[in-house]
Amino acid sequence: MLIPMKVTGITIDPFTNMPIVILKDFEEKNAVPIWIGLVEASAIASELEGIHTPRPMTHDLLRDILGQLNIKISRIAVMDLRDNTYFATIFLQDGTTEIEIDSRPSDAIALALRTGSTILVDDKVISKSRQIELSTNQDEDEGKKRQKWLNLLENLTPEDFGKYKM
Repeated sequence: MLIPMKVTGITIDPFTNMPIVILKDFEEKNAVPIWIGLVEASAIASELEGIHTPRPMTHDLLRDILGQLNIKISRIAVMDLRDNTYFATIFLQDGTTEIEIDSRPSDAIALALRTGSTILVDDKVISKSRQIELSTNQDEDEGKKRQKWLNLLENLTPEDFGKYKM
C-alpha cells in the first residue's frame, strides 16, 4: 500500500556527514530517512526555502521541459529499499497515457516539490527503513548509537529542522 508523505526537512547523518531528507506521513506516525547527495540536498532545500536562481537548475529545467510538452508529474513513489538503497518511480501523465520512470528518490522528491506532486512511500519501505544499517561496526556501543539514531529519526518533529521545515 502506498502512503502519502511530506518532506519535513533535511538533516545530516552524524556518522557519514551526508544529508538525509526526512519524509513523514501526514499523521506524523511514520518517518522515512533517505540518504541523498549534496547537490540533491541543495535542490530540495532551495525549493523548501523558496529560493530561485536566475537561471533554471536541473530539476527546474526538467519541470519546464515537461510543462512545455504538456506532460504532468502525477505523483512520485518511493517503491523499494534494497541493500540500503532506495528506489523511486516518477509517474508522468501525457493525456490519458501514464508513463513510469525509474528515479533516484532525491531527484523524484526535488521534482515533486517543484510541481506540487504527491509523494508516496510503499509501506514495505517504511518497514524496511527501520532496519537500515547505519554503520558497518557491529560492536555493542555502535548498536546503541544506531538505536539512538533510529529513535531520534522516528521522533523528529517539523520544528526540529530549523530553517528547512515546511
